Amino acid sequence: MARPRAQWKGYLKLDEITCQVALFSGASTGERTRFHTVNKDTGNRVRREFVDEKTGRAVEREDQVKGYETDRGDFIILEQEEINAAIPEGDKTIRIEAFIPCREVDTVYFDKPYYLAPVDKVAEEAFDLIREGMKKKKVAALGEAVLFRRVRKLMIRPFGDGIVANTLNFDYEVRSATEAFGDIPAIKIRKDMLDLAGHIIGTMAGEFDPSGFDDRYDAALAELVRAKIEGRPIKAPKKPKAGKVVDLMEALRESAKVVAKQPRKPPAKRSGTGKKAA
Repeated sequence: MARPRAQWKGYLKLDEITCQVALFSGASTGERTRFHTVNKDTGNRVRREFVDEKTGRAVEREDQVKGYETDRGDFIILEQEEINAAIPEGDKTIRIEAFIPCREVDTVYFDKPYYLAPVDKVAEEAFDLIREGMKKKKVAALGEAVLFRRVRKLMIRPFGDGIVANTLNFDYEVRSATEAFGDIPAIKIRKDMLDLAGHIIGTMAGEFDPSGFDDRYDAALAELVRAKIEGRPIKAPKKPKAGKVVDLMEALRESAKVVAKQPRKPPAKRSGTGKKAA
């Protein structure tokens, strides 16, 4: 299988150990069902156009610039040359700054996943040394690099035969959990209810297997498109039944009965793709 096109090429540096690496996107939405905006009367695609919000006239691309809105509603105009000059210079190097246990990084800080791989045979030995060293110590690395015109922090960890690098959100980009959880009252749960809930959870233990995830929304859109092409009648999806307010203990008992009747699923078998994280 041909390797995909690298989004970035540079160096992975650990102290005096350096190897040339390629960065590949670890996730893509390219396979999703996509739509275009179309003129309902003509069937032609609609073209997006920028217009002056006060004059209503179209603004050509060469006349469009960046503007920062002040508290007074005015805009400070920034030319592209000024923006380029403010962007930090990158030296195409991901510098490893520290090693930490993976569990110390909260997943809310994860931004985008990327794959790191050596670019050639010369880089493989140093690359493998860094990867296997992290595996042996069971740690991840914190790194920094200028990626796509911005300084980014990265969490770097072994992943099969390669390395996965997650760009990390900065602290100011992550909202405080207090904003969402501040109104949740502290309630003391009875021990028998906790025991029963624990029993249900233990009975339903499974494994993380993304291959079994079902994108029902995209599947429904794809089926809708096929039905339209084939001239088949479109079936309306069944509406979920509204949940009833019931006694919590009774709900736990009913759940325990349902779970007890279900056969245990065997652990999912993984194919030898090398995708399992170290």
